[in-house]
Amino acid sequence: MIAKENYNNLYAFLMVVREGSFTKAAGKLGVSQSALSHTIRGLEERLGVLLLTRTTRSVSPTLAGEKLRETIGASFDHIDNELSLLTKLRDTPAGLVRINASNHAIREILLPKLAPLAQHFPGIGIELTANNGFVDIVAERFDAGVRLGNKVADGMVAVRISEPMKMVVVATPTYFNQYRMPQSPQELSQHNCITYRLSTQGGIYAWEMEKDGLEVKIKVDGQWVFNETYHILDAVHANLGIAYIPEDVVATDIAQGHLIQVLKDYSIEYPGFHLYYPHRRQQTPALKLVIESLRVSG
Repeated sequence: MIAKENYNNLYAFLMVVREGSFTKAAGKLGVSQSALSHTIRGLEERLGVLLLTRTTRSVSPTLAGEKLRETIGASFDHIDNELSLLTKLRDTPAGLVRINASNHAIREILLPKLAPLAQHFPGIGIELTANNGFVDIVAERFDAGVRLGNKVADGMVAVRISEPMKMVVVATPTYFNQYRMPQSPQELSQHNCITYRLSTQGGIYAWEMEKDGLEVKIKVDGQWVFNETYHILDAVHANLGIAYIPEDVVATDIAQGHLIQVLKDYSIEYPGFHLYYPHRRQQTPALKLVIESLRVSG
């Protein structure tokens, strides 16, 4: 079995043929003329054929040398072209940025903030994949992910992209015409609570509340269970029960009177959404622009 030839030697041969001179090729390769000549002689010995015809005035390929030039020339040109494209990608805001996030983050944060960026830089593509659980973004080939809070795995960088998220208890006026408004978290046991199943742990989310610095977890119950915030909102609007939901999702409904907020003194606030991504020295210009477009200062 013939051992694989060193690609550097093949490239050196190609340069000699294209330049038609050992001196010029050596200058472009940054080696001495004698070292280059030694490399070509070694290549000819290993291949068992004469590749170059040398005279005092010129260097030209033999029949075997011309065949080798045709074989490797296109391949090296293709590699050079691809490397050039990679360099251009490094310096130009273009290419696809893939982000994994919850539907909530996509609808309330990512779409509003990234839409102007995409319009201004048509070369940038943005892929948003909805997933409410924790995802290994490296294994799944995402450029970044979004989660609440800034606690991320080792080797990741977290950037805050939203204000803190406040939770509110809401239901429709129609629902409260049938059921008395709760005055304390304990009275939620008398209501048909629309619950949320956690995607990661698989359990039912216990409503975390707070008043005067005291935290309390309320295990609620009801007929309806969802694992997606906007499905819960649809169920609330359908008068199916009372829900604990992010304020930014229902702020307009509350302001317009479509929903009524109760237990205002007990609402808890979570750290805002954070974009997280692998700690890399070099990032594409596209990803850098996405990060800066989403970043919240302070």
